[in-house]
Amino acid sequence: MSENTQAGRIGAFKTLQNKGSQELLRQRRHDVTVELRKNKKDDQLFKRRNIHTADDEPLSPLQESNGQSPSTFNMTDIVNGLNSKDPVREFESVQAARKMLSKERNPPIDTMIGHGVVPIFVSFLERFDNPKLQFEAAWALTNIASGTSEQTNAVIQSGAVPKFIALLMSPEQNVAEQAVWALGNIAGDGPNARDFVLSHNVVDNLLRLIEKPIQNSFLRNVVWLCSNLCRNKNPHPPFEKIKPLLPVLAELLKHTDDQILADSCWALSYVTDDEADKIQAVVDSGAVPLLVNLLDSENVAIITPTLRTVGNIVTGNDVQTDAVLNANVLPRLAKLLEHKKPAIVKEAAWTVSNITAGNQDQIGYVLSSDVMANLVKVLDSGDFKSQKEAAWAITNTTTGGSTEQIIYLIEKFPVMKPFCDLLESTDARTIKVVLSGLENLFKFAEKINGVENLSMLIEEIGGLDKLENLQSHENEDIYKSSFAIVDKYFSDGTQEEEGLAPAEENGQLTFNPTANGTDGTNNFNF
Repeated sequence: MSENTQAGRIGAFKTLQNKGSQELLRQRRHDVTVELRKNKKDDQLFKRRNIHTADDEPLSPLQESNGQSPSTFNMTDIVNGLNSKDPVREFESVQAARKMLSKERNPPIDTMIGHGVVPIFVSFLERFDNPKLQFEAAWALTNIASGTSEQTNAVIQSGAVPKFIALLMSPEQNVAEQAVWALGNIAGDGPNARDFVLSHNVVDNLLRLIEKPIQNSFLRNVVWLCSNLCRNKNPHPPFEKIKPLLPVLAELLKHTDDQILADSCWALSYVTDDEADKIQAVVDSGAVPLLVNLLDSENVAIITPTLRTVGNIVTGNDVQTDAVLNANVLPRLAKLLEHKKPAIVKEAAWTVSNITAGNQDQIGYVLSSDVMANLVKVLDSGDFKSQKEAAWAITNTTTGGSTEQIIYLIEKFPVMKPFCDLLESTDARTIKVVLSGLENLFKFAEKINGVENLSMLIEEIGGLDKLENLQSHENEDIYKSSFAIVDKYFSDGTQEEEGLAPAEENGQLTFNPTANGTDGTNNFNF
């Protein structure tokens, strides 16, 4: 992407004083997203959902009493039965194949593909006169599609997708549900498979399906399929194909089933991880107040995707950020910054950092809420990933805040020591964030003749030592920034400031106390 194009994107998101800094801030959303998607949700969200069979599953009533048990079938029996044109043998064979694919730890997917049975299973999907055969064939194909991309592609190349989409309208609910599951596995394989499913107008049939009363167990699979139709980037799904799902997903945020709620939120998180127009479509769906309410959930599986979606929305423009603030998000974020799960704290801090990258009114809302006090606690004693996000929030505040807001931040909250302590981080990017914040503060202090007080504070809390140590850092940008700050704002010690020299009292040397404590928390002012 060209610099001009990227600058245009940033301009669509926020209007702030420092557009160059905002470009860097916005890029973080994608980094955080990649990291989040590695965390304990692959089994739920990705395609690998093999449907297992209980050992004591009864045989189908269609099976003849003297017929061969599926447990005794081998591949030769299965292939012969599938090609027999005998309805009973066809059913017994596909059921035996399905059980092989369902019960074994390492299902013989490649063996099935190698014996050429996948196209036969696909042909059985059109046997509307025999829904039990359709069901068994759909189940077998679902488990084949739960495998590798090559195995999933074998199902796609056999022409299964349009037939599964047609089965969504089956009068037999178990057949329709199995088709949903199969399509979820296929769409979850990646952008190409997802777009192939979308190109066959799956959304139209899904919407018709949801209009009918269906059990929660069925609806869970429908919503999971919706989430897989929305997920994956490079490229994102064609927005016009998935846009009709947004009102449905928003309405599902009122549901009481935890899995339905979680997958609805994941779907919306994928949609909002993109341009401002897609974020606006989610805002227009009425989802924002419902999402903010879900932040009160006790279930981490719901909080995580909800927080991700809210965090994405506040990367948008000012109007979109205001929609979240107007839904009373700040008390929820303050609470989540104290959550027992570090990953939730990190996401909450990341969301706050996106709000503080906004306009001065939005920064003011954060400063006047409980959020900033809790954020500073995270900065001081949270896990490192959370501290990094808290540091971004502070630097963003120093970038876009007003004179009064920056004074309030420094004088009201014990922020400077934990902020400067991160200069000892081993993460170069975090050091750069803190250095950028300090540069902002010194430029601001110059305007109000407060450089001397700020320098004194930073020296007393050990910040000067850390800055000097960074002048030997291997990263050139860090070296240059730290050198510039020390060179410009700190004396070399040859000129002793009046009032700093120790006095003698009762034979002991004493120092005049400064207005602030050594931790930077007590009554500091510019």
